[in-house]
Amino acid sequence: MSKIAPDSVVSHVSAAVLHGLPLWQVALGRVHVTRSRRTGGRISALLHVHASMLADEEVDSIDGVVVTSVARTIVDLACTESFERALVPADAALHRHMTSPELLQEQLGRCANRSGIAGARRLVEFADAGSMSPGETRSRLAISRAGLPPPVLQHPVAGTTSIVDFWWPGFRTVGEFDGMVKYGVPEAEGADVRDVVVAEKLREDRIRAMGMSVVRWVWDELPPHFAPVAARIRAAFDVG
Repeated sequence: MSKIAPDSVVSHVSAAVLHGLPLWQVALGRVHVTRSRRTGGRISALLHVHASMLADEEVDSIDGVVVTSVARTIVDLACTESFERALVPADAALHRHMTSPELLQEQLGRCANRSGIAGARRLVEFADAGSMSPGETRSRLAISRAGLPPPVLQHPVAGTTSIVDFWWPGFRTVGEFDGMVKYGVPEAEGADVRDVVVAEKLREDRIRAMGMSVVRWVWDELPPHFAPVAARIRAAFDVG
């Protein structure tokens, strides 16, 4: 295995793993580290060394391991990964209050001349703390790319204890990713599956009884298979 220099800081996808951030379809076969210098990056079978200047505020420590800060990690990923792959940990970091839009904007300023920074700026503008899972993040992006209006995230339904994933108030339409049971329905290990399914059905019936349309989709319907879901959402808009 390639030797890691003592001044190396764990970064990029490896830092995201140490911070406990979710990742989607990101290659994890190499350890990524950054050395605070302008040249000297290299890639081997198991190690990717990035050469990039690091300020003190961009470095953190986790259980004695020196690692890039959450904000720096998100911007690193936004500069080097696809928009969708980088958005998953960005949304999670915001949702978990591990960083903030202000800190991400400050980080963008420090990285103003980096390759990929234009895409990183777009990602930081689009990232949202309201997405609670990789599936919801990917759904939100798919909704945007389908040309649908942006929904309200995690909306409480008046008169109920329900919080829905996506809400289009002008169309009285609810969007729910995955059909997973959340919010007030037992999810603990050992919960009776039939009880869970019935409770979720009753929750949806209460929402529909208030004159709202409900559109559901599952993981397998996310891109590249989202067009039928987008069509169902548009059809619900027409009903609403």
